[in-house]
This record gives sequence, structure tokens and C-alpha cells, in this order.
Amino acid sequence: MKTFIPDSAKLEAQRQWLVVDATGWPLGRLASRVAMLLSGKRKPTWTPHLDTGDYVVVVNADKIILTGKKWEDKLYYSHSGYMGSLRSRTARQIASKHPAWLVYLAVKRMLPKNKLAYAMARRLKIYTGPAHPHAAQKPVEFNLKEFR
Repeated sequence: MKTFIPDSAKLEAQRQWLVVDATGWPLGRLASRVAMLLSGKRKPTWTPHLDTGDYVVVVNADKIILTGKKWEDKLYYSHSGYMGSLRSRTARQIASKHPAWLVYLAVKRMLPKNKLAYAMARRLKIYTGPAHPHAAQKPVEFNLKEFR
């Protein structure tokens, strides 16, 4: 039996646009399911060395939930490279200015740590409200509760 290797040109034509509503979802559960959609692991043509995932549009990113005291206890660090410039911000501080950034960081950190992760992250579109500018691509509403 020969090993099936999908053609990358055909994979690009098979990509779908999926809309995911983040309302009421815990950040980690949402991020893990979106990362699986971006990597294409739910498809039968998934191959570890090819990018087989779909485009994912996350709407209502400002309505995610963090359980427990994670709004104050979860810290995000940034460093400019200069001595003494390490900054730490809580999840609440980041969500007050850029609520979509929490979702982006969670999904990006769940993607594989290789060269394909950049291409996968580029196909992630996050919006804080219910409206998005991707109606021309005819996106399909994807229910995360029925995710397999």
C-alpha cells in the first residue's frame, strides 16, 4: 500500500472559512479547538509536514471567560531586550485595551513550534464584536460544542 501525500495546490482549494463564536467559552478550551481547526487535524488529509488547516474567524472575543482568579493572577510578560525592561501585565489589563490579544496569544501558543505555525496563525482572524469583514468568502458557522 502506498502512502497518500496530498497535493498542496489541492489543499489550498479545499480550505474553508469557519466562523467561531467565543461567547461564554473558557479561553483555554476555545484556543485548543481553534488551534486544531487551524492545523487541520480534523480532516482526513492531515499530514504533519503540510499546512492543511482552514481559515478561522473568531467573533465576540471580548466575551470569553477566565475561571477562578485568572483575571488577576495570569500574567503576560514582554521584554524589549534592554536590561530592566521586563513588563508584566495581568489578563484584565490586556483585555481592557486589546481583548482579542488574549485569544491570539492562547491560540498561537497552542500551535506547533515549527515553520508552519506562522502560516497557520496568519489564517486566524479575531474580532471583538459579532461583525466581521469576511462575508465575501462565504464563511460557515462552526459549532464548537460538536467539535470532534
